[in-house]
Amino acid sequence: MKLGLKLWSSNTDFYYREAQKLYSQGHFDYIELYVVPDTCFALEKWQKLSIPFILHAPHFRHKVNLADEKNFFYNKEIFDQVEKYRQKLNALYTVVHLGMEGTIEESVWQLSQIQPKNFVVENKPYVPPGCPQKKCRGSTAEEILFAVEQLGCGFCLDIGHALCTANYLEQAPYAYLAKFQKLSPKMYHLSDGDINSFLDQHRHLGAGDYDMSEIFSIIDYSLPISIETEKSSLYNLTDFIADVNYIKTIIMAEK
Repeated sequence: MKLGLKLWSSNTDFYYREAQKLYSQGHFDYIELYVVPDTCFALEKWQKLSIPFILHAPHFRHKVNLADEKNFFYNKEIFDQVEKYRQKLNALYTVVHLGMEGTIEESVWQLSQIQPKNFVVENKPYVPPGCPQKKCRGSTAEEILFAVEQLGCGFCLDIGHALCTANYLEQAPYAYLAKFQKLSPKMYHLSDGDINSFLDQHRHLGAGDYDMSEIFSIIDYSLPISIETEKSSLYNLTDFIADVNYIKTIIMAEK
């Protein structure tokens, strides 16, 4: 099992130092680094860490939207910055969101033109928190399958997102998760939440009511798992250690 710590490229202070310490203590195996636009100045600092990396490309929060045809040139500019990070950090994968509104065909076309290296598309909840009138592209198994087949890329299965989409579509949550699993993901994102909600919450593991034993019976936990829970402190990652220990307890019980 390979566990990942999720950080942003702008986290070059307290979390940076904590990451060094926790990696040396064996609490995680890689950093999944969200590349905040216009932070290439921080790249040299991240290079100094002898830690494996997976990258996460910027998304709608930072005005990147692959589903919007008017956004193409901005999207490409930002993905050029992500490529600099990928080359310098020798990242295994780059996780990509397929966008908001628009069409899945537009998302696929833009990625076919931008051609990011070693990227995996991530499934999203059907609607984002705070914007129930908008629709996320790549929220359904059908859209992810279309993107993977058209682009020949990999797939990052976000477990909470899959359960949220299932609830929105009034599907059985764990059966819908198993439907995504059949698409052979390369890696996972994991957090906790409300099993009856269609809103993504990113709670600490054990702080929601997801059935983790059921989840781990469905997924292939030999693949990389990035823990995407909230950060409870600005100065330490104690809560992350608790999430790691929670996963290890579940795995030991499964065995």
